[in-house]
Amino acid sequence: MGKPLHNKRKIVNDPVYGFVTISSEVLFDLIEHPWFQRLRRIRQLGMTGFVYPGALHTRFHHALGAMHLMQEAIETLRMKGFGISDKEAEATLIAILLHDIGHGPYSHALEHSIVGGMSHEELSVLMMQRLNEQFEGKLELAIRIFTNKYHKHFLHQLVSSQLDMDRLDYLKRDSFYTGVSEGVINTDRIIKMLTVCNDEIMVEDKGIYSIEKFIVARRLMYWQVYYHKTVVSAENMMINLLRRAKYLAEKGTGLFATPAFLHFLQHRFTREDFENDLSLLGKFALLDDYDVYTSIKIWADHPDKVLSILSSSLVNRHLFKIELRDKPFDESEPDKIRESIRETWPGLDDDQAAYLIGMGSITNNAYIPEHDKINILQRDGTVCDIAESSDQLNVSVLTSTVTKYFMCYPKNLIQS
Repeated sequence: MGKPLHNKRKIVNDPVYGFVTISSEVLFDLIEHPWFQRLRRIRQLGMTGFVYPGALHTRFHHALGAMHLMQEAIETLRMKGFGISDKEAEATLIAILLHDIGHGPYSHALEHSIVGGMSHEELSVLMMQRLNEQFEGKLELAIRIFTNKYHKHFLHQLVSSQLDMDRLDYLKRDSFYTGVSEGVINTDRIIKMLTVCNDEIMVEDKGIYSIEKFIVARRLMYWQVYYHKTVVSAENMMINLLRRAKYLAEKGTGLFATPAFLHFLQHRFTREDFENDLSLLGKFALLDDYDVYTSIKIWADHPDKVLSILSSSLVNRHLFKIELRDKPFDESEPDKIRESIRETWPGLDDDQAAYLIGMGSITNNAYIPEHDKINILQRDGTVCDIAESSDQLNVSVLTSTVTKYFMCYPKNLIQS
């Protein structure tokens, strides 16, 4: 008898959904790939663990969860008679599995400060294209679905839209790990209500209340978790810390860092660099949270005062005070804070003091009808936007965009 084939159809015990099935060999091989395994070392919620101690789940967890929900969605649509071939189903599962593979450590902070001019979505596409070469073209259809270049548009919507499997998983998973019950959504009910009309993903009208709950949960999770003022403060400290480290590295100042991390600190790379230098993606794929946090621990004792203050503050969770307002801050206000910073740490100039102030805005728009709408399919065959169908929620509440402005700075400054 020949040697038995290795079984690649595995099950994974997920704390949110129970058993998740890896349904094909190519999915198993992609999960086993070092670039995907790296997602185990990147937290889904970055700095949020400073506020919610349970929020330590990773992008690896999230990718498997989104894949599981995609399997459920495909099964539902097939049962309702919508044609999805085995090849299309596998490609859609690959697309959702790899949708976050381009995330870097502390991804949103890193996008601002280390890899300029490139979003994680663009990096995901480049990494999928490189994996497609390694997998001898098996990802071709998945890439077309991911980039919305396949003729069945509704498959792309399952991967990326205002009601995609990505959002369904991260809302439910982030709620589970943070313990914020306001974010709990009924993914089973939402998926069972999915349908297709005119090549668009829609929701049967009897599922409207589950969609209303989804939009409300998304809005609340943004204010309570993603835009929690302490999380915003910590993320801006990380952004300014990485900006300072990059400034010092480009200037030639000695910095401890892993080789891959140091490479990105010392250079400014563009999309063209990633496309032309085949080794650059591989170096990016060596970066994870551990590279950054290990460096920050060492930088806490760095002779550069700004880098030291920011690093030791993050390591010891001495987070900056943050003020939130409905209107932009007056230009004179950061000037006063800078003056207090210089008095507290004599020797810092204005440019250095600026790293110890974080300013910006946060925008909460749980549902944007101008974008890819969430459409409700009525029993008489008519189609309408959720914001028009809802009888529980005021349309202006569903669709309004709320912007708040923030300024964060060290606590206990000497006041002049």
